[in-house]
Amino acid sequence: MPAEIQPLSGANTRGGVSTALQSLDAQRALLPYALIMFGVSLPIYVWAASYAANAVWMSTTFAVFAVNWGAFYAAVAWLRTDAALDTARRQRVHLLGGLLWAGAVAQIAVFANGAGPAREALLFLAVGAAVVCLFFTAPSLAGLLIVGPVAAAVPLTLLFLDPASRGAGVAAWGAIALAFALSLTLNRILRRQFAMAAEREALIADRAASLTDAEKLARSKSHIVATLSHEIRNGLTGVMHVLAAAAGQGGRAAPSREQLNAALHATGDLIAVLNATLDSETAEQGRLALDVEPFDPVRLVRELVLLNRPHAAAKGVEFTFYVEPELERRVIGAVVADASRARQVLANLIGNAVKYTVRGRIEARIERRGDRLAVEIADTGPGLTPEEMGQAFEAFRRVERTGAGVPGAGLGLSLSRQLATLMGGELTAQSAMGAGSCFTLELPFDATAPLQPEVDETVAPVGGRGLRVLVAEDDALNAAMLRAILEQLGHQVVHAQNGRRAVDLCGVCDFDLIMLDGRMPLLDGAQTAAAIRAAGLKTPIIAVIGGEADEARECLDAGADAVLRKPVTVAGVARAVADAAAMVRDAEARSAVA
Repeated sequence: MPAEIQPLSGANTRGGVSTALQSLDAQRALLPYALIMFGVSLPIYVWAASYAANAVWMSTTFAVFAVNWGAFYAAVAWLRTDAALDTARRQRVHLLGGLLWAGAVAQIAVFANGAGPAREALLFLAVGAAVVCLFFTAPSLAGLLIVGPVAAAVPLTLLFLDPASRGAGVAAWGAIALAFALSLTLNRILRRQFAMAAEREALIADRAASLTDAEKLARSKSHIVATLSHEIRNGLTGVMHVLAAAAGQGGRAAPSREQLNAALHATGDLIAVLNATLDSETAEQGRLALDVEPFDPVRLVRELVLLNRPHAAAKGVEFTFYVEPELERRVIGAVVADASRARQVLANLIGNAVKYTVRGRIEARIERRGDRLAVEIADTGPGLTPEEMGQAFEAFRRVERTGAGVPGAGLGLSLSRQLATLMGGELTAQSAMGAGSCFTLELPFDATAPLQPEVDETVAPVGGRGLRVLVAEDDALNAAMLRAILEQLGHQVVHAQNGRRAVDLCGVCDFDLIMLDGRMPLLDGAQTAAAIRAAGLKTPIIAVIGGEADEARECLDAGADAVLRKPVTVAGVARAVADAAAMVRDAEARSAVA
């Protein structure tokens, strides 16, 4: 007879509803019918037992029934507790409950064997009780195979031992065999139903997860649209007024240096918002490209401090920089991460400290912590409560108390934490209202890695001349900006508006360097690089991409030597061109030796 269990919220599990749980639930569902069967059978058993001569034995039998029911309901009470969430333990309790009643059937059979004229009737009653056990354990295959045979063994054995009841034993054996076969059939049908229910629950769970993802994506897109529309509208409006004044529209006077600086800052804020939004979405989808290599953290942080110190000084805020002496003197040992992404995180932390600190001081500290290097940015700004700190790390959430009137998308800290995690590090924060905040970036540190020499980001001529550079870019503004940077660095530039034109130019002109946009009409960056390599050209190729890992991988697999992420900067282009110039020099040296 089954034991009752507490329904487990539809018995949902990660992969749907398990077959074992469903079988136990089915046994629980049969419990009311088992009670009805017991209620119907009890008067019959009492009537038959009244003919027994041994009143003590009969009383003992009723006592066994009472003990069984007490143990049974104790098991039912246990199965309603949290301890019953373990399926294996539940299965054992169900088996023990069934074996209790199999033992009761055996006791009835032994009592019936000495009941004189009522012997055969009572043994048949025990056989009927065994059939009942088979039926009510049918949902669980383990229970059916264990409890059923145990319940039927004693009454059948006693019927076959007496020659006078051997014929009745054959009939009872046939009844037991038929009941067992029908129970196995029922179990097979139920298991199929359980499998279908499990599959259905898995589909429902997948559908719910997909719906949750879709809602999350919709909210994210809504936040992006709301944020970008506000920031872009405000920023572009200011830039438009300055440009209109510069163009002399509406009789306006030429913009002042202060207006031009304000427009420049607004443009920088717009680029920062767009970059943060795109990087956040790319990181959320797991497609953010990382270039993990050793770099000098002290040099990186020092550059950022020197860059931001004038802004802090203009507000009367002191900006100090402390480096652990061991790191200052070290000639080996480097952080192993993406230098550009680490710079992005630290630039955001330092920028926030300068932006929100109106008095006092800011301190940047670098120290070693085991196999990690920690960079702390502490300030005496307004500070945040624990609730506000949680909001600060949520995407598209800004702290109203401190963020009013300050431009931003509310993505800086959220993106910084994502980038730190992707690089194998961690970004943590501590803050107190009115006292300030301290943000700590920890990154993997390799004490045996050699430090990279500083790169001269000025013009790197080849044999005293600038490079001949082919720029393939379909966007006119991007092409003009890249041309201006390259010409500023002393190089000659030829512009192709698409990949097919770039391939044609490579066939008739000699270039020292090719820079390809990752996304172009006719032929994209990867297809263009593949076509150039297929033509046998060994010219260094730099793919200028938007930052997606898939795009970078496609270009590198197609034959590009390096990737440069947009938006490009003078320093970034200088480093990339310097690397390309070194490749050209190596090629010319090998040619001269040959």
